[in-house]
Amino acid sequence: MPVIAVVNRKGGSGKSTLAAHMAAWCARQGSSVMLGDVDRQQSARTWLRRRDAALPAIAPWAVDQKHMLRVPTGITHVVLDTPGGLHGFELARVVMFADAIIMPVCNSMFDRESAAACHAELMMLPRVASGRCRLATIGMRIDGRTNAAQTLRDWSESLGIPFLGVLRETQLYVRSLEHGMTIFDLSPTLAATDLRQWEPILDWLKPVLYPPQAANDSLLSINAGTRPTSEAGPLAGGLPIRPAEAPQPTTVLAAGSRLGSSLPNSLMPAQESLVHGGRLSMHGPGRLTGTPVVATGKPAMTRNSSSADRLQIPQFLKHAPR
Repeated sequence: MPVIAVVNRKGGSGKSTLAAHMAAWCARQGSSVMLGDVDRQQSARTWLRRRDAALPAIAPWAVDQKHMLRVPTGITHVVLDTPGGLHGFELARVVMFADAIIMPVCNSMFDRESAAACHAELMMLPRVASGRCRLATIGMRIDGRTNAAQTLRDWSESLGIPFLGVLRETQLYVRSLEHGMTIFDLSPTLAATDLRQWEPILDWLKPVLYPPQAANDSLLSINAGTRPTSEAGPLAGGLPIRPAEAPQPTTVLAAGSRLGSSLPNSLMPAQESLVHGGRLSMHGPGRLTGTPVVATGKPAMTRNSSSADRLQIPQFLKHAPR
């Protein structure tokens, strides 16, 4: 399953705001998304408690930094909101399970220096250095009347990091978050300016969150139906809400299969056992049933196959029943 982590060592950089919006956008696409709150302040979890049930659902996930490998069955996308000061082994653990890292950066010398130090440590990790875990920056709380956006773009490009765009400083973010909402939950006419700022960011995220189906992924099937959604009426605070849109068809995985995963090639067998069924392990082993056919046309081996079949033991070596 695709995993996006929002990382910045400096507190107050807008990590929770960014993570909440990415999770809400995934939910609007009809995905079963979980917002993992690794932050000690539990900001994302607090926001989710304010979210109206009529809006597209986002599953909460309070994650202990030492126990962040288990994801409930049925979740297809994960967004991680990480704490400030993340470094060393804890940062390496996040990178091991992430498909992409988004780094929100405000325009000040202190923010840029902190982000540059975090980037230097990230580039020491093989998955980031090799490009298996993608990295990009976003300018946060940018005043359009200044040259802050260009300053951040130049800084990001000097480090060789893709700069996706900026999000402006506006009370619309503050007011919507206070009511468990995001820009994506508001009326398009009210949030038109902010939605345009999100377009280049989403263009970069879409191939990560919804990777093209590989030719040999025959276990994947497209669900013709969609999850039911209800019409959302006005919430407290008077913010006009976008009616719940019909979500796009979601991709359904056979039990035990994975979507968009990129298991680190550097994992040793002992480490690989921690990520059974995907980088973020599901509850329970999940047994395959039936005999699915892969792209080669041959029956694929199922988990409940006998050990003799799996090892292709010649018939004459098999003991005859007594």
